[in-house]
Amino acid sequence: MHHVTVPDGSCLGNPGPGGWACLLRFGGSKKELFGYDPHTTNNRMELMAPIQGLLALKEPCEVEVTTDAEYLRQGITLWIVHWKRRHWWKKNRPVRNVDLWMELDQLVGIHQTNWIWTKGHAAHGDNNRCDWLAQNAARTQTSSFGGSPHAPLRLNLGAGYVPPHPQAGLFDAEQDQDDESDPG
Repeated sequence: MHHVTVPDGSCLGNPGPGGWACLLRFGGSKKELFGYDPHTTNNRMELMAPIQGLLALKEPCEVEVTTDAEYLRQGITLWIVHWKRRHWWKKNRPVRNVDLWMELDQLVGIHQTNWIWTKGHAAHGDNNRCDWLAQNAARTQTSSFGGSPHAPLRLNLGAGYVPPHPQAGLFDAEQDQDDESDPG
């Protein structure tokens, strides 16, 4: 089984310059990935980390993903069911960060993922290392991909992407079931 550890996204201001990092383990091997975005939010960096970790896997795998971000864990395991049913819309607006949620959803469809929460800044060595890497990437705007802020995304829709608005009346009978209240 592959293990991917992802931290909180790190942002110098929210929005502001951001960084992300993840650490991949398989058997005795370890690989650190990190990158940046010159103008972003914490939540976008929290999403980019597991996207980049899963993109790094060359074939479908069973993956344990450890995160200290409840926004990420609950989004991909609970809220996403409602978002997809509503064509990525919440009442009168698209889901925030929909471009990255769609990327992550596609990758989760390829791999068998188990999402595990860990307390941030606790005695989890890989998580602490990722936190440091993400903060450093945000501060220095550097990445493990040379001149690029991250590996190419599969969909690459962009932060301004708005999914097609579903027909009127689709949401009338449903209540919002998720707590996607974070501003980022």
